[in-house]
Order: sequence, then C-alpha cells, then structure tokens
Amino acid sequence: MLETKHESLSSLLFGKKEEMKYSYTIPPQKGLLTKILRHPLCMPYNRLALSLALVNIVCYKIFSPQFSTMNETQLLEALFVPIVLNFMVATIIRSQYVINLLFAMATSIPTSFPLSLRWACGKVYHFGGIQVGTYFSGAMWLFYLFTQIDLSPLSELIAVHIGVLTLVMLVSLPKFRAKYHNNFEIIARFGNWTSLALFWVETILFIKTVNHEATLAHLLNSPFIWALVLITFITILPWLKLKKVPVQVKTPSNHVALASFNYGETPFAGSSTDLSFSPLLEWHSFANVPAPNTSGFRLTISRAGDWTGDFIKKRPQFIWRKGITTAGVGNVEKLFKKVIWVATGSGVGPCIPHLLTKKVPSRLVWSTRNPRKTYGDELVDEILAVQPNPIIWDTTSQGKPNLVELAYKAYREFEAEAIICIANKKVTWQVVYEFESRGIPAFGAIWDS
Repeated sequence: MLETKHESLSSLLFGKKEEMKYSYTIPPQKGLLTKILRHPLCMPYNRLALSLALVNIVCYKIFSPQFSTMNETQLLEALFVPIVLNFMVATIIRSQYVINLLFAMATSIPTSFPLSLRWACGKVYHFGGIQVGTYFSGAMWLFYLFTQIDLSPLSELIAVHIGVLTLVMLVSLPKFRAKYHNNFEIIARFGNWTSLALFWVETILFIKTVNHEATLAHLLNSPFIWALVLITFITILPWLKLKKVPVQVKTPSNHVALASFNYGETPFAGSSTDLSFSPLLEWHSFANVPAPNTSGFRLTISRAGDWTGDFIKKRPQFIWRKGITTAGVGNVEKLFKKVIWVATGSGVGPCIPHLLTKKVPSRLVWSTRNPRKTYGDELVDEILAVQPNPIIWDTTSQGKPNLVELAYKAYREFEAEAIICIANKKVTWQVVYEFESRGIPAFGAIWDS
C-alpha cells in the first residue's frame, strides 16, 4: 500500500518512533587489528598513497649510490625518469576513461567468487590514492633534482615549479579543501596547468642540455616529450567535450532542486556529471538519475553551499557540463547478490537509478526531513513504486535516528551482503567503519576531489 499525501510516511512504513523496535543486536567489533585497518585513516586510499611513496623511497635507496657517481648531465637524465613517470601516472589515473575502465574491470567479478575478494574489488573507487602517492613522489624527486644541479636557467625554473606544486599540495589537504573548496579548485586547476607548462619548458631545456641542442629530431626521439604529449592530451580531453546544455529545474522546496536533462545522452546508473556556471572557476559533480527505457536523466541537487543555493534559487535554463559521465561508488553493487542502500537527505538521488533498474536486489534505508514536503510527491511515489518495503525515517516527526542500527536491521532482514551509504562525510565514514569493523562489507564516498 502506498502512502497517501496526507499520511505520515514513516508511520505508514513501520510505525511511530516509540513503537519502532530494533529487532537485531549489532554484533561487537572484530579484533584490534581489524578496527585499525578499517579505520578511515587506514582506508585503501591512504594505504595506496603511502605504498607508492614507499616504493619511490625504496627506488631512491637502491639507486642513490649510482647518483653520487654521475655528473650533472647524467644525473639530470636519470632523475627525469621518476619525475615524469610519477606525474604521468598521477594524470592517467584521473582520466575519466581510465576510471570507467577500472570500475568495469573491478565489477566484472562474478558474485559466485568469495565475498572477501568481491569486498576488496569494491574498493576500486579509492584509486585517487594512486594520484596522491605519485604526485607527492614526483614533487619530491623534482626537489631532489633541484638540490643536486646548478644549471641556469633550468634550476630557476625548477625552483618555481616546486613552489607551484607545493601550493597545490597544501590547498589539497582535506581540511583546507573542505573549508575553502572553491579556492582549492581554482588554485589546483591553474596550478596544475602552470605545472604542465613548466614541464614542457623544462623538458626542452633538459633535451638541449643533454644533446647540446634541441632540434625537432631530438624532441621527437625523446620519450619524455611523448610522455608530456600524453599528459597534455589527458588534461585537455574533458574540455573538448565542454558544452552548454538545456536543463529543466523543479524546486519542490527551497532545500532541493530536481534538474532534468535531455540533450541526447542517457548515462548509466552509478555515474556522475560535472556542472558549472563558470567553467574556468568551479565545477560540481552530481550523481546521475536515469530511468529505465527513458531518454535523458535527472539530478537531485540539495542546498549544501553557495553554488547549490544559487542553483536552487536561479533555476537556470542552461548550464555548462564537460567530460563524459564517470563511474562512481554505486557501481560496486554489481559485486553482490543483495545490497542495502543507506541514504540521508538528497543522498537518495544516487540510489534511485539502482532501485529503478532492479539489477541487484536491494532495500532502501532513507533518513530525511519530511520527504514529501522536501522532495515532492512524484519522487517519493517513484521510490515507493519500486521499494514496497523501505525504511524511511522522517527526521521532522521522529528526530535523528541511529542510522547504523536501522541499516543493520535492514541488512539482517533482507539477508544482504553489503551496505552502500550515500550521505554527508561524517555519516558516511561512520556507517562504513561501524559495519566494516564488524566484518560486513560497506562502501561510501571518500571526498577526494
């Protein structure tokens, strides 16, 4: 039975708050080692970054005795290898095409495989740790090169380059990025473009230093030039697909906007689209909400800052997008036989396409304020049509729930294999940790962009 527009949604689904019973006791956390390894500080993203930094340190330890016997030109030639290689990997791993390939490979594992293997493959979205580890290592190799040579004007250029890279890394620190995201995005974008330009000049000067001239033949025969061509191509590729597209915006409340697009592209479930009012300044990524057998897609945009607030207020008719639709964390559902989707507020948006397609049996746990008033009857009815027995907690009438207990209740009743959480950073990391420290696969965004 679907809820009428005037009934309390949560009351209809499972009764009033005082009548709600958590019928399952959450098991204790596993041992100390599990709690440490599953802690957000030890997430795969950070482990990947640290591992790649350690690999570079080991390489330095192995080859440093040989460095001490080289002259400046030989040392310049030797150190350019790890510098360019690290920055090339850092660039490639962020390519939208590479990201989609990684997800396709990771989620191709059959559900008959051991749960532990599928759990590990589901962490594919932590690939950003590779970028962090190689970007940092490339900067350290460049700094080491700067301390070992005195070749003007190359040394001066490298000094400037190190300053640019240091600034980018500082603004990329999580606390700064979260508090001053717009500033981070602008500095990181123009800083990396400046870094790429400096790389081109440094590489040409490097070739000239090694060969005493930099003819076209010397440039074309240098692997470093071709590495830079690849880095440059990957950098500009998303911008080749920059276009202004029409959008229809509905605002069921001043808290959320439902944006509909139909410009000839229907993305896959679990993907995202980048939007902007000012392409050179800031971009915001939102999860796509396609519907089966329907062209186009929707986005659920909630008020979470100046940009989203302006979007809801202005209800634009056109907006910029770039690149291609890119796979996100929701795609890991393919690895499991049954999943629980845990969402707060507009986090339900990324869940909807998965619920609609029904490719993986799932149950929704949604905590939000007054669902119908905030998101409108159409969206709520659409959810209830494909989820006859969701757990929807109305925070307006019931207060703040224990989301972990609600999710565990659904997990046990539905006999699911994994939890996927779409919420704010604090809630997501808490839910993921609480389940994974108890040996239950859980997944959620990591806010690394």
